[in-house]
Amino acid sequence: MKINGNEIRPGNTIQHQNTLWRAVKVEAVKPGKGPAYAQVELKNLLDGRKLNERFRSSETVERVRLEQKDHTFLYAEGDMLTFMDSESYEQVQIAEDMIGDQRVFLQDGMAVSVEMHEGRPIGVALPEQVTLNITETEPTVKGQTASSSYKPAILENGLRVMVPPHISSDTAIIVNTETLEYVKRAD
Repeated sequence: MKINGNEIRPGNTIQHQNTLWRAVKVEAVKPGKGPAYAQVELKNLLDGRKLNERFRSSETVERVRLEQKDHTFLYAEGDMLTFMDSESYEQVQIAEDMIGDQRVFLQDGMAVSVEMHEGRPIGVALPEQVTLNITETEPTVKGQTASSSYKPAILENGLRVMVPPHISSDTAIIVNTETLEYVKRAD
């Protein structure tokens, strides 16, 4: 499907320079002189390279639709991650660097969506939110809860997030996997 250069959004997969790229960041630029354009940071889905590219609104790019199949995360071995198809029970291995920073959120038995292009796995879409336990955080200081300040907390997977002052150690919280931020306390 062809789209204009100014219609590219973060997360879109496009065909550019005869390979697949995912838009990571998109910034609309309106210079004082000349036409507006979109400054797009792209990540190559096949080898992980990054590229900054300008797309004018008059240019068209091919947007690629990826097939998504439900899988379950089984285990990690070396730098390869093994997933099992939820319908056919077929196992597929994906390189750890294809997932990037979101690797820390993978848990045994987690339901994910594996993105396929022409029968080849090229990425993994994690759930938007995951529940994790806090292993370490600073104690609450009396009177500190009145302000909207946050304190650092270290989660069971080693990730460091900012949490409200009333949250203590050994508390389960929900974290957004895209922004790596605290959402709320788990019930």
